Order: sequence, then C-alpha cells, then structure tokens
Amino acid sequence: MMLAKAEEWILYLEKEKKTLWQYALEREAESGKRDRDEIRAQMEQALAVMERSSQTARKEPVRSVSGLTGGNAWKYENYRQCGNSILGEIPSLAAAMALSCSEINASMQCIVACPTAGSCGIVPAAVLACGKARELSREILINGLFTASAVGMLIGSRATLAGAEGGCQAECGSAAAMAAAAVVEMLGGTPRMAFHGAAMALKSVLGLTCDPVAGLVEIPCIKRNASGAVNALLCADLALAGVESYIPFDEVVDAMYAVGKAMPMSLRETAKGGLAVTPTGLRMRDEIR
Repeated sequence: MMLAKAEEWILYLEKEKKTLWQYALEREAESGKRDRDEIRAQMEQALAVMERSSQTARKEPVRSVSGLTGGNAWKYENYRQCGNSILGEIPSLAAAMALSCSEINASMQCIVACPTAGSCGIVPAAVLACGKARELSREILINGLFTASAVGMLIGSRATLAGAEGGCQAECGSAAAMAAAAVVEMLGGTPRMAFHGAAMALKSVLGLTCDPVAGLVEIPCIKRNASGAVNALLCADLALAGVESYIPFDEVVDAMYAVGKAMPMSLRETAKGGLAVTPTGLRMRDEIR
C-alpha cells in the first residue's frame, strides 16, 4: 500500500505499531517482489560504501578531478582531532564525514547518491556519526538508511530531488530531511517525531539555490554537505526533545517544490547565477577550461 501523504503514513504506522524503516522495507519487497533479507543485504552494501567514502578523505588529502577543491576533509579532521572544534564530538565528526564523502565524489570515486551525488555526504555523515557516538549496532544503522529512503521516496513523489528542477533545497534540503528522520528513528523516536525532524531540516534551507561554480559539484556543494549534516543532527535533536514543526511535513515539501519552480533557471544547476557568476567563480571556471 503506497500512501501519498506523511500524515497518512503516520496514522497508518501508529495504528499498525510500525516504524518508517519497516514501511520502507515492506514497500520495497512488495514493489520489487524481492526477499527482505536480500534487500537488507543490498542496503548493507550501500552502508559499506558510505563508511569508506566517509573515511578516505579524512585520512589523507584527496583532490578533485578538476583540481579546484580537495584536502578540506583531512584538514578539518586534524583540527577536530586536536580538540579544537567548537561544535562538539558528534556534529564535528558528521561535518568531517560529509566533507569526505563529497570530496570522494568530486574525485570520481565510489559514493552512494542519497538522494543525489551532489548531496551524498549528508545522510551517511549523520547516520554514521550518530551510530559511532551512541555505539549503535549495524542493524540499527541499516534501519536508519531505510528510514531515510522512506522520507526520500515521499519527497520524490510529491516534489523533486533534483537541483535542476528545485535548486539545492531539493538536493541538500531533502538529504537533510532524510538524515534527520533516520537519526530520530535510530534513537527510538516515533514516525511522527521523525517527520517533524525532517520538516524542520527542510525548512532550514528553503530557497537554497543550486549555483555550482564552473558547473561542477564542488563549490559550494562540498561545504553545503557539511552544513546539511549538522542541520540534520540539530533538527533530529529538536524532534527527539518534543519540538514540533508548526508547518506539517507535506506542506513543507509542497512549499519547497513551489519555491523551486519559482526560481529562475540561472539558480537551478545551470551555473549562470549566484556564486557561479561572481568574479572569483568565473575566474575559476576559466582556469579549468
């Protein structure tokens, strides 16, 4: 049974006493006519890729293919390992992991696009940082990824996950919403709380443009992944504390889609507006041609 609204999902899951991750797994099994153990095994493979990509660029500097970016995950990891971060252990670890995933993407190595390559660092960073800090089992981490996929599935069906259609809010915003919901359920929160966390995370970046310098998924994308991961953790924490989004998740998603449609094409992945056309952005573009 595919429900169209988050509120419908919540009421159904409360009645059935199920979680979002269980609903996502059931949906995938039914729609693909696949065994649940097989689906979980595939998600574990995705988790393994996330773990590698979240670590590699923290261990040593990794440069992008273009040469425009690289080394920041390693630099920030060294900084936080010295105890200098003002963020605290979990948010700083998440930021470092998100930078690593995004730098691995820019170097054309293997990542998990969740939901897109441009936002590939947010879900892994939030899930893995939370899992490490709370010493959660691998099973719970995988469950969290199913929770994230459920939220992504709903956003994709109601709106868009593409920067070319909805701006960066549709990519990094959706990823932050997915990550926030995942963390909420991983830490024992309800589906209703998960959707409040997701709504708050998406609201926080409503209107965010997609303006990649030189048309590459590097500047400002890599650092937006770091901020997106921290945003997700904050909103998950708020939801777990009982803080609710005044605007329901469905309406937030609809607003995101409407805002994306209202954006000029110059701010939707075309590299013809925003940071991409600043003097420095244009100089960088010309240097790699």
